[in-house]
Amino acid sequence: MKIIAQPVILSELWENREVDFTEMMKIVVDVKQEILAIDAEMHADLEQDLLAEGSQQQDLWGANIYPLKEADDRLEYTSFINIRPSLGNSSMEVIDPGIRNKIAAIADHLLI
Repeated sequence: MKIIAQPVILSELWENREVDFTEMMKIVVDVKQEILAIDAEMHADLEQDLLAEGSQQQDLWGANIYPLKEADDRLEYTSFINIRPSLGNSSMEVIDPGIRNKIAAIADHLLI
């Protein structure tokens, strides 16, 4: 697991990943601090790392990144940690387009 606060090369993370999913890596993005955690078996593990570093629960959103796909198809906004009825998100998928856009912008900036 790694916390990313400065841009890194996604292909290098992919080549040196700890968790060997066939075609994707799990990420959790802090949309307020504009950082992310990557490379764990479960989004909840990444979430816990970010919470330990000072992130707030309501700012954390889970997604999957597919490094071998084209940029437009690279992100999937699905995770159990996204189920938050109190924040208006009642499914595993991030519903709010504004939050989805923040996740994409942060991932695009940090994972080059």
